[in-house]
Order: sequence, then C-alpha cells, then structure tokens
Amino acid sequence: MRNHILPSMAVLCAAMPCAIVAAPADAEAPLDTASVINLRNVEIVANRAGDNTPVAFSNLTAPEIAKVNDGRDIPFLLESMPSVIVTGDAGGGIGYSGLRVRGSDASRINITANGIPINDSESSNVYWVNMPDLASSLRDIQVQRGAGTSTNGAGAFGATVNMISDAPSLDPSAMVSASYGSYNSNKQTVKVSSGLFGDRWSADLRLSHIGSDGYIDRAFSKLWSYMGQLAYAGDRSTVRLIAFGGKEQTYMAWDYASKEDMEKYGRRYNPCGEYTASDGSTAYYPDQCDNFIQHHIQLLGSHAFSDKLSLNLAFHYTKGDGYYNQYKTRRTLVEYGLDTFINADGEEVEKSDLIRLKKNDNDFGGGMFTLTWKPGRVNATLGGAANWHRGNHFGQIAWVRNYVGPINPLQRYYDNVGRKFDTNVYGRADVDICRGLTGYADLQFRHVRYTIRGISDNYDWNTSSMARLDLYRNYNFFNPKAGLTYTSGPHRAFASWSVAHKEPVRDNFTDSDPAHYPVAERLFDYELGYRFSHKLFDVSANLYYMDYKDQLVVTGQLSDTGNPLSVNVPDSYRMGVELQGALRPLSWFDWQINATLSRNRIKNFVEYIYEDEWTNPISFDRGDTPIAFSPDFTLHNSFNFHVAGFDATLASRYVSSQYMNNARSDEAKLDSYFVSDLHLAYTFRRLPAVKALRLGFSIYNLFNEKYCNNGYSGAGYYVDGSEKVIYRYAGYAAQATTHVLGTVTLTF
Repeated sequence: MRNHILPSMAVLCAAMPCAIVAAPADAEAPLDTASVINLRNVEIVANRAGDNTPVAFSNLTAPEIAKVNDGRDIPFLLESMPSVIVTGDAGGGIGYSGLRVRGSDASRINITANGIPINDSESSNVYWVNMPDLASSLRDIQVQRGAGTSTNGAGAFGATVNMISDAPSLDPSAMVSASYGSYNSNKQTVKVSSGLFGDRWSADLRLSHIGSDGYIDRAFSKLWSYMGQLAYAGDRSTVRLIAFGGKEQTYMAWDYASKEDMEKYGRRYNPCGEYTASDGSTAYYPDQCDNFIQHHIQLLGSHAFSDKLSLNLAFHYTKGDGYYNQYKTRRTLVEYGLDTFINADGEEVEKSDLIRLKKNDNDFGGGMFTLTWKPGRVNATLGGAANWHRGNHFGQIAWVRNYVGPINPLQRYYDNVGRKFDTNVYGRADVDICRGLTGYADLQFRHVRYTIRGISDNYDWNTSSMARLDLYRNYNFFNPKAGLTYTSGPHRAFASWSVAHKEPVRDNFTDSDPAHYPVAERLFDYELGYRFSHKLFDVSANLYYMDYKDQLVVTGQLSDTGNPLSVNVPDSYRMGVELQGALRPLSWFDWQINATLSRNRIKNFVEYIYEDEWTNPISFDRGDTPIAFSPDFTLHNSFNFHVAGFDATLASRYVSSQYMNNARSDEAKLDSYFVSDLHLAYTFRRLPAVKALRLGFSIYNLFNEKYCNNGYSGAGYYVDGSEKVIYRYAGYAAQATTHVLGTVTLTF
C-alpha cells in the first residue's frame, strides 16, 4: 500500500501545491507526510507569487484554459487579464501573435515554462507559433505584472508569464479533441496517460495539429506539435523528463496594409509576396513563408532533505532551426553579393527581383537550482542559473529575375554568429513579522556576456561591402526588491519597490543607427495594492508607477523581416491603476470585470527623421508624448453562466486609441475598439465507455466590429528644391469580423 499510494501522491505534489496526505494506518513506517508536502517546491512553482508576495498577479487555471482552448494561440487565452492586449498578424487568432502588458511588448515580458526561460535569448521575443497547442498540456498560467519576483531569463519590464505543465497522471486516461470553424481553422489533439506503473513511474503523451487559412489573404498556418513526459517518484525525490516542440509553416502577413490599400483591395489584403509578373499582372509568391522547427527538453528534479529543507534542480536544452523565404522586388544586387549584369537589350541591370532565404540555427541550454528553507516564520529561497546560447544567422539567394551568370544557392551573402552567456544568483525570503504582516526581500545579481561576430545583412555603402559585426558587451545588473504584505480575514494589502535591468537585444544592435548603439535599461517599479474577498464578491485595486531610465521604446517602424525597431529614450514612465471586481450573486452566475487606467509618457521626446536609412537626420522636439502602443484605458468584462453541464460566457474587451509612434501622429494611430465573444458549451457525463463528452461553440467578434489591433508606422523626408518635405506612412493589422469555432472533446 505504501509503495503504491504515497509515491503517486508525491508525483502529484511535485507538480502542484497540494493538501496534506495522510499515511494509511497499515502503511509501513516511516514516510513523514511533511516530506511529501515539501516535494511540491520544485522549480516550477518556486518562482510563483502567492498571497504573501507583494506583487500584482493573476492566474488562469486548467479548467479556464480548457473552456477557450480551441486552437488559438496562448496570448488569446490571456486577453481577459488586467492590462493585457493581444495582437495577431493573420487576424483569426492562429499564426503569429503577440502579447503586451501595461504597454510593454513581448521582448520585455519574461516567459518561462516550468521555470525555464522560453524567450529567445537574442531577440527576447517568444514565438508562440513554434509551440502550437502548448495550452493543451498546461496545468495553469500565472501572469505577474510589473517587475515581479526574481526568475530565470531576461529581466521583466512589463510582466512575467509563468506556465506550468500538466502534473504526471495517477490513473490511465485519454483525451481526443477536434475543432473546426471559419477560415478553415481546425485543431486535432490526442492525449494519453499511462497512470502509475511499476509503483513509481508514469508517462504522458500529446500530439496536435492546428491549421488555418487565416482571415488575411494567404495568411495560412500549418502547425504540428508534441509533448511527452516521463516521471519517477521516490519517497523523498521526484524526477521528470519533459520534451515538447513543434513544426510550423506560416505565410507571412506582417507587412500589414495601409488604409488606402484596404479601401482599394479590402480589409483582407496582404502585400507580402506581391510582385509584378512578366505579363504585367499582379502575382503573389506562393512560398513567402516562415518555416521553423523547435524542440525543448527539460529535466526536473527535486529532493526533500527534511520537512524544512528541499532542493530543486533543472537542466534544459532547446534546439531551433528554420528560415524565411521571401520574394523581394527591385533589390540592389550588390547588397546581396551579386554582380550587375547586361540584359538582352544591352543595358546594365543594377536592381532586380529576387528570392532570398534568411536562416537561423539556434542552440540554447543550461541549468538552474533552487534551495528552499522553511524553519518556521521564515520562507527563504536561494536560487541561481547559468544559460548559454548560440545563434547562427545567414542568408542565401535562391533566384534572381533574368540574371545572367551563375548563382550558387549555397553561397551566403551574410553570415554571423551570436553567443550569449547569462548567469544569475538570487536570494529571496518572506518573514512573518507579526500577526498578518509579512516582510519580503529579494536580491538578484545577473551577469550577461553577449557577442556577435561576422558579416551583417546590411550593406555599407562607405566601404562598398556588407557591414561587419564585431560586438562585445558585458552587463552586470543588481536587482533588489522589497515589500510588505498585510492579510487579515478578507483583506489583503501590499506595497513594494523593485529594481530591474535589461540588456538590449540583437535587433537593437543590428537594425539601429551604428553611430548610436543602444544601452541597457533600468526600471524602478513602485506598486501598492489592496484586495477584499467575500463569498459574494471580490474587489481589488493596484496602483503602479514604473520609472524608466533609457527605456527602449518601439518607434513603430519594422525591419524588413518584420521585427519592431526600438530606440533608447532617457526618461519615461508608465503609471496607472488596475481595478478588478467579481460578483457571484447566484450559484449559476458570476460577473468578472477589470479595467486599467494608465498614463504612459516619454519626457521631452526628440523625434529624428531620416532622408534615407540612418542618413541626414532632422530633429523635432515633441515635448512629453505618449509611448507607442500604450493605450490609456483597457477594459475586460465577462458574464458567466453555468447550469448543470451547460456553460455560457459573454466576454468583451475595450481598448482605447493608441499611437504607433512616439510623436503623437494622427497618421499613425490605432482607433479604439470594443469586441465581444460568446462561448457556449455543454458537457455530457455518465456515458458508456466515456468519462465526458464536451461540445463547444464560440462566436468571435459577435457584433462584427471592424478593427485593427496592431501595425507599424514610419516617416522620412525628401528634398524638393530647398524645402524638406516630410512624409509618414502606416500599416494596420486588420482583425477578423464575426467568425466561429466549434469544438468536440472526448475524455476516456
């Protein structure tokens, strides 16, 4: 009995906080139940915020994930959380998507899976399309807003998103799920779990496919993914081997469309891959796609030395390999290592259409530890990590229109390697000062070494050759955090002060003005929160002031591979109040609402406009201006009904207008939008040979709002006589009008 029940509970506790497990009366001695409880403190929960942690956070549980998990990317599952804005290139929730929290983009949001960094080491972005249907293997997701607790990976300037994978299964089970809806959007998922075998082992496996034609023209997605887990539970130790990954092919949609193009060609117009055919007609390159394969391997272990002391270890490795395939029109040949040629008319051709491949081969690995000590009134953690990254970036030319002469498709017109070593150590503790009052302190030291060596993809006209990259940077960051939390019955209040630093990312160097390379950012984050909880209702308010030095803010412009460009601004801030409420007047109905009112400003912003790429700038003093992509007001509301096996949710979100540059330009503005979704589901139970059958149906954008949630903007000037004429341009990510998705899920 002992060898069967208690190890299986230890496996469960290793993955999630659990209640006390009492040993059976006839069990063999002497497994202390407290030792079992301590196994819950593996790394995947060690960095989680709780009621005694003075940070603002929200949780999304597995049942809540399941209600909306019909194939859309994970950011769309989080859009009901405070201060969260979600964007999508394809317009229908499947494909390339993005996440902003308090106006901070994904490169400033620290994202981990089981405590292990998911952000790309060089870009600091998370490409959710590389991990399709990961939501089907998650136990829950926690979003910490602001600087958050010390964690592994890059510094958090907007939020920390901590995902925890499913706990190892205790009993054999299986699940089959399928979705289908508008734009040929579809998902198929199969999960199987062995349950406990050999008294101490368990295994889980998931396979998924997701596809969609996309709302935007040709913005299709073809996604495959897997996740497997093998777990072992001893009396005081647990080990989990987890592997997950995906393969994706998505047609590019990140060039967006201008308002003029939308009026001419419709909202679904996609300029990516467009060219003029030899007969003069407009054509689209069919392989204008992003192709990537990514595999994650995690080894998690925990050991409870006693009921007060436990150790958690994690080792990880991520392999990524892929490329962009792009048709580019009227490109200067020498910028791609090609000679000019003489055409049939005897003319020298310096520019021509071509197809280029931009490739990326990544390796990322490392290890981390957490030692937790709970002697009584103190809960202390000592943690650290060392991670390394190698990214090989190179480009090739596959074809040139009417080219005279040989083309070697294996020849690399640029080739460079980025290497990054990131290590940190932190100590964290909360102490019960007196009844209801807890003090919190968190000290982290982080060291980053980053190098880029090789040939850039930018042409240097001064040297008539591709620009060389010879970058070497060392960063040392000290990030202290401190706070107080008071709890008394239904009341919880906290105050905190945090410091965070963040290094520039690869694109900040490779796509910036070479004369003004970026510097690291610093954040002072001040938070003050209060919550009142009652069985009938909850209310909470959180005040924040985020004071930045040298914040890297997006300009609104994109590089030619779709990445947002950023510049340092000396002084800026984000401040606001986050309000949340919940009302539960009836057993079958509840109302959830949250809103954020904020002010996001750059102090004394100077706008630079260039005649050409980084040449002949002219400047304008714009004073205090709104930070790009930072709306002043967001609102999320949901009415939830649940009667017997029937569930219904009417969810709405409002986002006020926002600028896509930092100059308060009306030509670069996203209009406000209000969008509602309706989710319906019924679960049949007590069916023969089936534990449950769930039928779901969702209507997205119920009231057919025509809106855009993302885009880009740019500016330049030309000389007309003696006058400099400024022009501005913008592209908009149109989102789908009313569309539907239906889901069927069988659980065995």
